[in-house]
Amino acid sequence: MLRRTFALVAANAALGAAVIAGAAPAAAAPAAPAAAVTITYDDTNAGEFKEAVAAGVRIWNESVTNVRIVKATAGQRINVRVIADNNWPRATLGPIRASGSGTVWMGRQAVQQGYNPTRIAAHEFGHILGLPDRRTGLCSDLMSGSSAPVSCTNARPSSAEASQVQRNYATGVTAARQESIILVDAA
Repeated sequence: MLRRTFALVAANAALGAAVIAGAAPAAAAPAAPAAAVTITYDDTNAGEFKEAVAAGVRIWNESVTNVRIVKATAGQRINVRVIADNNWPRATLGPIRASGSGTVWMGRQAVQQGYNPTRIAAHEFGHILGLPDRRTGLCSDLMSGSSAPVSCTNARPSSAEASQVQRNYATGVTAARQESIILVDAA
């Protein structure tokens, strides 16, 4: 124990002397980036929205690196179920982890009102990734949802939105939510 304490004191003294002398301490090796978190989705019940869901997932996978969204294969654990229904789009608020689960409802009501299905899918997966609604009214903000004009087809997250998802998944782990929160994106 005394030997370890002495070695620690000596190392700190040497570092202090180097700093006083103006020498920079040896750079530590850069930390290896955390492995991307992988979450799976099942579109079996996505009906006519399967292509829009795949496009929305592809956009998120192109926009962030700390999380990957992949279509579940047979027998694989499903984290996100995508369901088509006749209501307004909605989703579980994440961030969803590999041990968690959530749901995206691709509501036909918004599509019937003229909203873009790929934007809807990307927006709802934004919730799965931990982003709340931001009713800015700007088409450039994916999470502005239905506050943007019906004519808006932008399905890409803004740099701020992508950065927040990067932070949400930066460590590869987060505490599990105590309760499920479902966000309904009604106009």
